[in-house]
Amino acid sequence: MYKRFIELRVREALADTPVTLIVGPRRAGKTTLARKMGDAGRTYLTLDDQTILDAARADPVGFIRGLDRAIIDEVQRVPDLLLAIKKTVDEDGRPGRFLLTGSANVLTLPKVADSLAGRMETIRMLPLARAEVIGRSSTFLDKVFAGEVSPGKNVIVGDGLTELALVGGFPEAISRSSERRRQDWARSYLASVLTRDLRDVAEIEKLTELPKFVRFLAEHSGQLMNYSEFGSAINMNYKTSQRYVGLLEQVFLISALQPWYTNRIKRIIKTPKLHFLDSGLLAASRGLTFARLKENRAAFGTLLESFVFAEIMKLISWSDLRLTPYHFRDQQMHEVDIVLERDDGMIIGIEVKASASVTVSDFSGIRKLAEACGKNFAFGVVLYDGETVVPFARGLAAAPISCLWN
Repeated sequence: MYKRFIELRVREALADTPVTLIVGPRRAGKTTLARKMGDAGRTYLTLDDQTILDAARADPVGFIRGLDRAIIDEVQRVPDLLLAIKKTVDEDGRPGRFLLTGSANVLTLPKVADSLAGRMETIRMLPLARAEVIGRSSTFLDKVFAGEVSPGKNVIVGDGLTELALVGGFPEAISRSSERRRQDWARSYLASVLTRDLRDVAEIEKLTELPKFVRFLAEHSGQLMNYSEFGSAINMNYKTSQRYVGLLEQVFLISALQPWYTNRIKRIIKTPKLHFLDSGLLAASRGLTFARLKENRAAFGTLLESFVFAEIMKLISWSDLRLTPYHFRDQQMHEVDIVLERDDGMIIGIEVKASASVTVSDFSGIRKLAEACGKNFAFGVVLYDGETVVPFARGLAAAPISCLWN
């Protein structure tokens, strides 16, 4: 069993907050982590159990009334439970009363969005980060904001890096020994999410068309959102396409990375960028294999960018820094793959390159970002498929992708 670095945040929340909600994709490890908390006298209930599910749906208030300290797994299946939980914690607001997990972001549902404001802490849990797999806490984010990067000892390059991107972070995918078995698991997982989890949060008109829609999105991962183009894949209009993308975000399959911009520069693209939250699922959706990536380095670049994006989102989830991720692109096509803004306004830029070499031109987007940020620019780094840290100028460096877990 892997140590999950988010565990400390969960324990801290249980110590001072009545309700703690862990949200993230199915099979990311939420249930395993939640059940570790069951030794503190908490009753464990899963809404994946049909009997328990029926009882919760029939009488949400009565279901909650009989509980003192409880873990409720997959709470998105009965959103009305959150309203019942609000009532009971209003009457008895002891810390740690309820630990909830959800494989869909129930807080986006209108009737529960504000029901537990001030009474609940929400913690996002993504699949395993590479740092968790090797059991080594990462200091990457702290170091970059301090203006330094170091390669560490566990540097992975070339074919090894390709393998990491193809596997992704789901524990069950990591545990499978062959590429074919990992892709079989990924396809089964996608089928389950698209047929089961989405039904928990919305009525889907074109359920049978969703696999085709997701494959189309996979072909556009790492690109700017174009809802009209996305919708054309299954003959839907702009608004329906936008809604479906939102639902896929809600079940943590994809993420819309918002643009960073400033009023000091008028000509900046303000369109979100599409990313899959797991590179293994992205690879399975696109039919990418190790052999195919050896022949098509452009496809590897897209996969690697999503892998790095997911790794950084995982680091953010347990970091003490308060960071908001963005991307940057201006109308002259200068771009930065990932921009991280700290709560005090300081900013770093991260570019991802699927190459063993870096040139001055690879920093063009980061330099534009630095100009736009002015004194708030802290550091810029190009993460590449190499082994050494190479300084390029003050506040700019190329560094191995392995820095993310060292």
